[in-house]
Amino acid sequence: MKQVRNTHAKTEILNLINGSDIALTHSDIQKKLGDLCNRVTIYRVLERLENEGEIHKIVNIDGVVNFAKCTGKCTHEQHFHNHIHFNCKECHSVTCIENAIPEISLPAHFIPQEYNFIISGICPKCAVK
Repeated sequence: MKQVRNTHAKTEILNLINGSDIALTHSDIQKKLGDLCNRVTIYRVLERLENEGEIHKIVNIDGVVNFAKCTGKCTHEQHFHNHIHFNCKECHSVTCIENAIPEISLPAHFIPQEYNFIISGICPKCAVK
């Protein structure tokens, strides 16, 4: 097995993602990190974190890639993210909703391995405004 390297940039990016209630875009991460590292380093770290089973990516309804923490079961071999992702049309936040897992029924001979559900609407913060 490949050795896991921990750099200052990797630690800070993982802390940002783990400390966030919503999924973060590359741009969000870059703004929060300031001058710690450049955009290419951020892309490499995000890819490494995903390969290590620490984070997963979600493509929102606008086609923007967001990154969120993995919950417990993920490994470098396999991710388990068959849950809903909620995309707010107002603030554009993306939230993982773990406790709402849709049931899927496919025609015969189709074997699902993973799926990505994105529901768009208004999040609780924006609904109160």
